[in-house]
Amino acid sequence: MSLVKKSALLAGAIAALMATSAFALDPGYRLADPNNTLVIDTTKGQVILEMYPSLAPSHVERMLTLTRQHFYDGLTFHRVISDFMAQTGDPKGDGTGDSTLPNVKAEFVVRHDSSFPMTVATRPKGSVIGFVGAMPVQSQVNELMAISNDGKVNAWGLFCQGAVGMAHSYDPDSANSQFFLMRGANSSLEKKYTAFGVVLTGLDVVRKLKIGEPPVNPDKMTTVRVLADIPEAERPQVEVMDTASTQFQAVLDAVRKDKGDNFSDCDVTVPAKILNAAPATAEATPPATTAEAAPPAPAVPAKK
Repeated sequence: MSLVKKSALLAGAIAALMATSAFALDPGYRLADPNNTLVIDTTKGQVILEMYPSLAPSHVERMLTLTRQHFYDGLTFHRVISDFMAQTGDPKGDGTGDSTLPNVKAEFVVRHDSSFPMTVATRPKGSVIGFVGAMPVQSQVNELMAISNDGKVNAWGLFCQGAVGMAHSYDPDSANSQFFLMRGANSSLEKKYTAFGVVLTGLDVVRKLKIGEPPVNPDKMTTVRVLADIPEAERPQVEVMDTASTQFQAVLDAVRKDKGDNFSDCDVTVPAKILNAAPATAEATPPATTAEAAPPAPAVPAKK
């Protein structure tokens, strides 16, 4: 073999090794589930959220279906309320629109047995609070399984900052295509709306969206894609701390020390980052406008 060929092979091997090590997972982390993760590019930046079929299978399936139909591409954030939520997914842009698919029945709670994949964080009286993946969840205690008719108990997603839920009208079974991203925590939505996912990266982007009902010149979702459908060379490599890991237990211990034993899941941030993110560039902050003044927050993220 010639020296030139040997040099080329060596260079290729070194490049491959560097590429592999560059995206090596940090201890205690896992990759986001590519089949249940959405990459939302907006006019303010990118938001990546992970969804959990174990909590709301029909809602996750609806989001995947509409995303793969490119239904969400170009739709506006038509209702954005400071410290509350940002709502989107309406093709009409006024809160009255839906997709042509049938409505989805409510999945406010899920019945589960002792195999439910939940990491317990704290145990307030009569319940447990923890995480399914990176999603904050509350559940009845397992001891109640012994006296329930089906041997199961209820669990439900918590509407902490970054939680993702499905909007509906006064009919709880009227969820269709509109969904919302929580800009702040709001426990009043629990067991009244279906929580099915959580923002892994880009909560800062959600909080930059123009405020209003509707906003003046609202921000848009330019493209929404399933992570698994993005060509591998372009795909964000998203790592999120495994909430079953010893590293996450250290995070919980730190919060417990600071907040006390009965802290809230909303006090805990599950670390996540993009391993192959492009270097950040400085961005000027535009002056605030009167259109971005916060209106009074309504009780619910409803469809009209």
